[in-house]
Amino acid sequence: MAGGRTERGSRRRARAASVVVPFPRSEAGNRLDLARFVPSGRSLLIGFALVVAVLGAYWGAKASSVFAVQHLEVKGAPPAIAREVEVAARDIVGTSLLGIDARALEDTVRALPSVAGVSVDRAFPNTLVVKVAAERPVAVIRRGNSAWLATGSGKVIQEIETGTERGFPRLWLTRDVAVRIGGSLPSSLTGATRALAAAREVRLPRRVKAVRSGEGQLTLILHEGPEIRLGGTSDVLLKLTVAARVLPLLAERSLYVDVSVPERPVASRYLNS
Repeated sequence: MAGGRTERGSRRRARAASVVVPFPRSEAGNRLDLARFVPSGRSLLIGFALVVAVLGAYWGAKASSVFAVQHLEVKGAPPAIAREVEVAARDIVGTSLLGIDARALEDTVRALPSVAGVSVDRAFPNTLVVKVAAERPVAVIRRGNSAWLATGSGKVIQEIETGTERGFPRLWLTRDVAVRIGGSLPSSLTGATRALAAAREVRLPRRVKAVRSGEGQLTLILHEGPEIRLGGTSDVLLKLTVAARVLPLLAERSLYVDVSVPERPVASRYLNS
C-alpha cells in the first residue's frame, strides 16, 4: 500500500509540474488558427522594399566614386618590391572598393617573382591595403658577367649587377645553363640553396662564403673558420644546428667540422684526416 501511494503521489506531482500552452483556435471551430502566424501582406511588402533599398544602395555605392581607390598602401615589402606591387596593381586606382576582385588581384601580385604571399584588405573610404610577404634570397647566382638572386627553394627572383649583394654566398653556373626570372635553378643547385636557407635559419656564427657540391656531398665554405661538411642533402637543418653549437668550441686552427653524422660531429686540423 505504501508503495502504491508513493507511486500515485509521484504521478500527481509530475502532472502538476507539466504546463500545456494552448495554440490559438478560431471561434468557429476547434481548428488551429494558423493565420495569425503568417506575415501580413503589408509586412511582406515592407520587407521586400527594405531588401530592394539595401541592394540599390550597394549597387549605387559600387558604381559611384564615393569609395573609389585613391591610395594604394603596400605593407611588409622592401621599397623595390613595393614598387613592383604598385606597378602590378596600378589599374585598381579609381576602381570602387566594393567592385574589386580581391582574389584576382592577389593572384596578379603573387605572380611577381619577388612575392611569396599576399593578402588584400579594404580600408574605407578610399584606401586599398596590400600586405606582402617577400621572397627571401639566400644566394647570388653567377653565370659569366650576369648575376641573379635566388631563394632557398632555388627560385630566381631578380637580376642584379655583378659585384653587388656581397653579403650573399656565390653559386656558379656554366654558360650553357639558361636562367629565367621566376624560374627555378637546375636540380643540382637546389640542395645548395636549401642548405644556405637552413644556415640562415640556425644563424651560424660565421658567414657562409660559398657552397661546394659534387657527388651528392655538400660543404659550406665560411669566410673565416673551418669548412662545414654536411655529407648528403638529408637532415641539413639538423646538421647545421649541430654545427652552430660546435663551431664556438673548436680550436682556432681547425680546418673542418664534419656533421654528416650529426650525432657524432668530427673536427680536425687536417683536411684529409
